This record gives sequence, structure tokens and C-alpha cells, in this order.
Amino acid sequence: MATRNSAPLASYIDLLLDAVCAVDKQGRFVFVSAACERIFGFTPDELVGQPMIDLVHPADRQRTLDAAREIMGGEPKLNFENRYLRKDGGVVHILWSARWSEVDQLRIAVARDITERKQAESRQAALYAISEAAHAAEDLLALFKRIHLIIGEWLPALNFSVALYDEHCAQLNFPYHVDDNEQQPEQPGTVTGRLCAEVIRSGQPILLTPDQDNAPEGFELLVAGQHSPCWLGVPLNSQNGTIGALIVKSVAGGERYTEQDKELLQFVCAQVATAIERKQLHARLQRMAQYDQLTQLPNRELLRDRLKASLTLAKSECGRMALLYVDLDRFKEVNDTHGHAVGDMLLQAVANRLKGCVRETDTVARIGGDEFVVLLHSIQAAEDADSVAGKIRQILAQPLRLDGHSLNIQPSIGVAHFPEHGTEEKQLFRHADEAMYSAKRQNHLQYGA
Repeated sequence: MATRNSAPLASYIDLLLDAVCAVDKQGRFVFVSAACERIFGFTPDELVGQPMIDLVHPADRQRTLDAAREIMGGEPKLNFENRYLRKDGGVVHILWSARWSEVDQLRIAVARDITERKQAESRQAALYAISEAAHAAEDLLALFKRIHLIIGEWLPALNFSVALYDEHCAQLNFPYHVDDNEQQPEQPGTVTGRLCAEVIRSGQPILLTPDQDNAPEGFELLVAGQHSPCWLGVPLNSQNGTIGALIVKSVAGGERYTEQDKELLQFVCAQVATAIERKQLHARLQRMAQYDQLTQLPNRELLRDRLKASLTLAKSECGRMALLYVDLDRFKEVNDTHGHAVGDMLLQAVANRLKGCVRETDTVARIGGDEFVVLLHSIQAAEDADSVAGKIRQILAQPLRLDGHSLNIQPSIGVAHFPEHGTEEKQLFRHADEAMYSAKRQNHLQYGA
């Protein structure tokens, strides 16, 4: 026997977790189910009569209007995604399907909140993108530029800063900073600098939005109006503690950051901190492989790389270059008489004096205990190298006061000219080495063994 369902249809619709709504030809809500309040924050009474498009995220409004026209033209839409603005200002991601009822002259839609799914997808996409960037970027600056682009895909981030904290010297520096209003965040009193310092001090994120009631002390004026920009600062936390902070600032009067944005940026920053530490470790290892640890001068391997490049350039341009081999006479006596600590200080002092004798474009390298090489790139004449050798002798001959000891050193210098003394690396090294030992023999004859 047939039975009749006499219960009101709306009472069943209100039990659904998905929202059901009807929109008239003018685009105004005429019916919304109870789930709309859970999803959008508005009660049915607040929504009925209001334009649907006012709830849509500004960036998604045009394509939503285009979809609505197609639906009204008789083309149903299935699994259409867009974003809506909640009553509290938050953003909610919606997956909905809709069709046009010609009889009722209404668009009937069923909408599902997929915000959590979209956040999970964003986290996964960000994790993959940052991991890929960390491996592909040549250095930290390239990494920060790529991270800026990645974050900018899901968050307004025209103004973007990365601050790193050096706990050894208690100093905050900004290796990456984009902000038209504050060009030098390292300067005292800047908003970016103060916000970074507070995020690093507390180890906690800070979200500042217009007319915020609970803004941290000292930052109240930043959010003292409806059209103030939003600020979001998140610490870069690693296993070794807080190594820095990442700051984004929205355009004044633009889209506001939300708690969801803060949570996602926290997740991203955990990956960023790991990527930064990996890059820093790689840079340290690379420097250890290319530089002398005592004097911080290029070592033999880096010298050879630069010599090859210099030779290639000199050959292609028919230019000149020179190699100076510098050895310190009686250095062993310094170690034996005053100890290795004074000997190390002597080597560091010599390194600094040698760098002061050449151009920034030239190379001063330490290749052995008391052996240094000066590579003079792109010189005009052979006399230029001889002039530098004379300057080195004069500078190194000046007494050194180290740890209470007054030391006098005498260098032996051998010079090899390109192309006169060779056109290949080994030839130039051999000639400079032989010339240095010839100079050392002359010094021993002159000053005694």
C-alpha cells in the first residue's frame, strides 16, 4: 500500500552536512539550509534576500558569475570549486554542484566545505615545492626568492621578509627583504625589524589584523584602523632553536590574513627552516673545502680553479696575468721560539697584509704552512707584477707586534708572467716556485743562514 511522506522537506534538508541553497534570477538567496550557518557563519535569516556574489571571494567572483550564467542557460555544473568569505572574515573553500530549475526560476545548489582538504593539499604542495627549491637553488638568496613565489601563490605576499638571527653575535640580519615602505629593516625602530625581533624572542607567531583588540604591546598602532595592512610573522624553528623569522604584510585595505593562514605558514616555515639549515651547512662545507681555516684565504684547490679561469680569459683576450709565489723565511724559528700560537697569529697577519697589497679582483691564497700565492688577474704589463712584489716586500718587512713579541719577517718571492714564463698552469707554478727558491738562496747569502 502506498504511503505519503507528509514531513516537511526542509526539516530533512536541515539535517544534511552539506549546504543546500536556492538563488533567484537576480542572484539573491531565497532559501538556505541550516548547514550554511556552520559553513559560512551566517544564519538563514541573514542570508535570505542577500546577493550570493557578495559572499564569494573577490578573486573568484568573475568566474563564479560566468558559471552562474551558464547554469541559467541550461548547463548544469558539477564539482565547481571556489572560495567564499565567512562572517568572521575567514576564507572557506567550497565544492558545489548546481542546476537551473525552469519551473521555479531558481538555481538550486548543493555546497560542500572542502577547506580542510584544500589546506592539506596546500601543505603537501608547499612541502614538495620547498623541498624541490631547496635542492635546486644555488644559494640562500635564490632559495628565498623561490619561497617568496611559492607562498605568494596562496597568500597575499607582495611584502615579504626573511630575517636570520646569529646567536653568537646576537645580531639580526635580513638576507631577503621586499617592502616599498621600509627599505632597510636592519635600522633601529623599523616595524619589520621590531616584529621579527619579537617573533624570534617569543618563538611564537604573531598575526596583526585591522582593529585587533589583543595586539601585542608596542604594535597597537599598526592595526588601529579598518584599512591598516595585515602583518603575519612566523618563527623559523629548527631542532637547534629559533634561527629567524618570516614576515608577510598585506596591502592596506586588502585581503586579511586568517588563523588558517597562520597555521599553514607555520607548517611551511618548519620546512623553510630545515631548508635554510641544509643550505647553510652546504655553504659551510663548501667553504671548508675551498678556504684555509686559519687565514680564511682560498686554498690550493680554489686557487687552481681561479687560475684556470684567469688563463682562459688571458688567452681569449691576448691579455696578461702573473703568479707570485711568497714564502716566509725562518718561519720555523718563530714556531720553535715563540710557540705555534704566535706562529698562527703571524700567518693571519701576513694574510691580511697580502690582501692589502692587491686589488679586490686578485686572489691571495695559502697553499702550505708558510707558503702563499698571489694571482694577479688581467694586468697591463710585466712591470705591474714586479711592482706588487716590491710592495709586498716593503709591507711584510714592517715589524709585527704579536702577543707581546716584536717580529720581523723576510719574504722570498718568485714571479711567473703569462705568457713569457708559460701558458699552462703547471708551467707557471714551476717557474714561480723556482724563482722563489732562487730568491730564498739570495736572501740566505745576504742575511745569513
